[in-house]
This record gives sequence, C-alpha cells and structure tokens, in this order.
Amino acid sequence: MPPAMPLSLRRGRVTAVRERVEGLARVEVDGAPCVAYVDLTGPVEEGDDVLVNVQARELGLGSGGFDVLHANLTRGLELAAEPGAHVMKLPYTSLQFAVRHGEEEGPLPASLNGVPVVACSLHSQVAPVCAALRGRRVAYVQLEGGALPVALSDTLRALRAAGLVELTVGSGACFGGDVDAVSAFSALAVARARGAEAIVTAIGPGVVGTASPTGHGGTAAALALLAVGTLGGRGVLALRVSGGDPRERHHGVSHHSTSVLALLSGALPEIAWPAGCPVGAPPDGAVDVDVAGWEAACEGLPLSHMGRGADDDPWFFAASFAAGKLAAGAPG
Repeated sequence: MPPAMPLSLRRGRVTAVRERVEGLARVEVDGAPCVAYVDLTGPVEEGDDVLVNVQARELGLGSGGFDVLHANLTRGLELAAEPGAHVMKLPYTSLQFAVRHGEEEGPLPASLNGVPVVACSLHSQVAPVCAALRGRRVAYVQLEGGALPVALSDTLRALRAAGLVELTVGSGACFGGDVDAVSAFSALAVARARGAEAIVTAIGPGVVGTASPTGHGGTAAALALLAVGTLGGRGVLALRVSGGDPRERHHGVSHHSTSVLALLSGALPEIAWPAGCPVGAPPDGAVDVDVAGWEAACEGLPLSHMGRGADDDPWFFAASFAAGKLAAGAPG
C-alpha cells in the first residue's frame, strides 16, 4: 500500500481579518495566522465558520508556517464557476476549479522573436531583476516549485505599484495571474502576445527543497530556459549567489544554479556575473556585468531572502540585478 497522504484539516472560527488585498485575505482562525484565497473560497469575515489546512504550520515550514483556508462554511458554499471557463486548475483533486486561460483568447505567436527572458530559481530574485529592467514592459510568469497562488506575493504587488511589472501569468498549476496559461511554453507566448518587452520567470514565494541535485523548485528555471530556446527567445539565467547562507550547498554559487546549468548543458543560456563579486567563482561563459548603483535602483522594493536583507547578503541581490541588466542589453 502507498503511504498515507492525509490533509490536516481543522474546523475553526475566523477571529480577526488582518489584511485584504486583491485575491487574498490574511486572517486569524482561533488566533492562528491563516491565508484565504478569496477568489476560490469566497469572501471571509470575522466570525465565519471555516475549515483550514494546518499541516504546514504544524510542521514548522518556514515561509509556509501559516494555515490556509480550505472552505468557508458560512459564505463559501455553492459558488458558481467563472463564466465561460472550462479548463481546470488543480484538476482531479477536490480543489479543482475552472478558469479561462490565455490560450483560449486567440492565436499565440509562434516565436518570441528574441524577447529577453530572465529565469530565476527563487521568488526573492524577482524584485532586483525587475529593477534592472525599468523602462521595459515586463511580464512575470510564475512556475511550479514554490507557492502556486500568484496572489500570495507581496513583492509582485510592490513591483506593480512601482510600474516595474505590467502583467502576471500563472503557468501550469499556478493560478491567479492577470491571465493563466496551461504550460511554461504557452505562458511565454501569452506574455509576448500581450506586448511584453521582457519576461521574468520564477517560482512563487517559498521553494520545494530536498538538498538533492534536481529535487528542488529551482529546476523551474531550466524548464523556462528550455521553453525560451524552443520559442526563439533570449534566455538569461539569474544566478543564485550568496555570501550569507551558512549552508555549504548554497554558499557562493548555489547548487540550484549549477544543477540548472547541468540540465541545460546542450544549450546554455546567457549568464550574468556581478562584476567584483568576491563570493564563489563565475560559471564558465558568464559575462561580467557592472552592478554599481544596484542598491539605489532597488530602493523602496522588498528585498528579503531567507530572512536576510540587502545589508546581510548583498551579492544575492546584486547577482539578480546583474541578470536583469544583461537582459536589458547593458553588460558593462
């Protein structure tokens, strides 16, 4: 018999509503922090009778250490599907729901025609990459490997408010973008069809990790770059570089980045290296990129990685900025 894979559901009552933003409410259920994706579960109010999934919090999973509202028994039953939608996200699970997909709205371009696409292995790389692409019409494509709901990202809300991201796309199982797409390939084409001049791909907040060479969410960057090459785009890998991570496998150039490059050994992307970086060594073929002034370019944006900010681990953010700058066509 296969091992049990139980949902850890609890019944409770909403004791506080702390924040409401598009597609998401941060609440407390019996005093514990909880996130509600209100586009799925319906609106939520203090006093509602709810079911929550408590497993991540009970396991103490870092960025996933909160409950997730599973069903609102007070006001979330018998909700109608999105009009005209018939393609399912999370299909054949009890969470399946239909949304319209970008592929249904008309023909997609067969080629990206050289549009630059920066592939990130972590969501915390997205802000500095987008800062370096300032002035371009940037689309963000979210891939599986971290959080699936696009609405969870406070970073994307800040980037949109700053005018640094114009369009969000939920690819594959990811959902809740301005538009959703069936695959990484079609997500890139949807972004191009909607006028993107540059595309940034990443997983959502959090990351699946097993400390194995390929069993981590960062491999989404390899999938993105494979799709970019197939569709005639210009792929740039944002290296995960750290001088502050105490784990050997992530110090210097992270094994997440080296595993992505190993998976792409037949068709390597462009690789940016922040000039003057004293942490680790650049991979073969990397291009030195001048990152002077990256802090000023990122001023006011959320910069946080594993609890470390720009002062704690500057080369992590500078390396991501370098990738955006290379994609923008300014290596020096």
